[in-house]
Amino acid sequence: MERRKFLTAGGLGLAASAVAAPAVAQSMPEVKWRLAASWPKSLDTLYGGCEYFCKRVAEITDNRFQIQPFAAGEIVPGLQVLDAVSNGTVEIGNTALYYYWGKNPAFTFGTSLPFGLNTRQHISWLLWNGGQEMLNDLLKEHNAIGVPTGSTGAQMGGWFRKEIKTVDDLKGLKFRVGGFAGTIISKLGGVPQQIAAGDIYPALEKGTIDAAEWVGPYDDEKLGFVKVAKYYYYPGWWEGTGQGHNIMNLEKWNALPKHYQAAISAASLDTFTWVTGKYDSVNPPALKRLLAAGAILKPFPQEVLEACYGAAGEIYADLAKSNPHFGKMYASLTAYRADSLAWMQVAELSFDSFMMRMRTRT
Repeated sequence: MERRKFLTAGGLGLAASAVAAPAVAQSMPEVKWRLAASWPKSLDTLYGGCEYFCKRVAEITDNRFQIQPFAAGEIVPGLQVLDAVSNGTVEIGNTALYYYWGKNPAFTFGTSLPFGLNTRQHISWLLWNGGQEMLNDLLKEHNAIGVPTGSTGAQMGGWFRKEIKTVDDLKGLKFRVGGFAGTIISKLGGVPQQIAAGDIYPALEKGTIDAAEWVGPYDDEKLGFVKVAKYYYYPGWWEGTGQGHNIMNLEKWNALPKHYQAAISAASLDTFTWVTGKYDSVNPPALKRLLAAGAILKPFPQEVLEACYGAAGEIYADLAKSNPHFGKMYASLTAYRADSLAWMQVAELSFDSFMMRMRTRT
């Protein structure tokens, strides 16, 4: 009798397993994607963030959803990631949306509006104040959808062969500067150049350009800029943050199971913490090393900052009237910024200012 009960129970277990296995396979299908990044492998925080993201997606899905990362140039050049995602060459890309401001200036809101928001403000605007929804309305026109991922934090103003003392020093300056900031530089007489990371050093070394900005001390040290330009300026007013995005082909995204979509979203936000936290850890010692190597650290003159700020405002006013996407995002961001800056002044700025004063006394 006991033996019969055991066999009966075992039979039921086998039957349940036979039913469960296809159900699991159906709900957790094996999916393989390719990710094209805008970053070379040498940038182990930006490209490293892509590797971390892919690892997290695999962990969350018990290795059923595999995404393989490829560095800039391995599938497509770094500045063509959106096109590759849009046309289905790859399923997903990691990039800075402001690289595509030539397609629509409103893409700059995805990465950083010059004189816009800092890192915490920007992720808050994207996630809690409608910013990402508006960006996805724009991305939909390019057969894509985006999720914010790693951010560089506030960036540096770049490397210059000669000092910048007045606004006139910008005239004729061939300056590698990312995204939409080039329109502001151009309005003041500069000659902006958009060049991918791996091509900046040789252009600066050969004198094809006079100045270049990239990210900050850690990445700038890796790219060797201190060897060919000594003046290191701050702040990077065009990037109070440097927000990256994972962008997915819309058809491929819609075909994913909902929990795989959730895995991408969760892993992207994990990557935000990983990338931003790492930059805050590695930049301070890198800056010290650059100064020891001969970098001359200088702030942009107030006159230059104010001239750039004024030029930016004029450009924004015109675009807000002529470009619906830009106008909607600009109105949203500036309204959010007004309230946020008031709060930041009460809390963050007062705390940071006090700590800086105390630091100088010890």
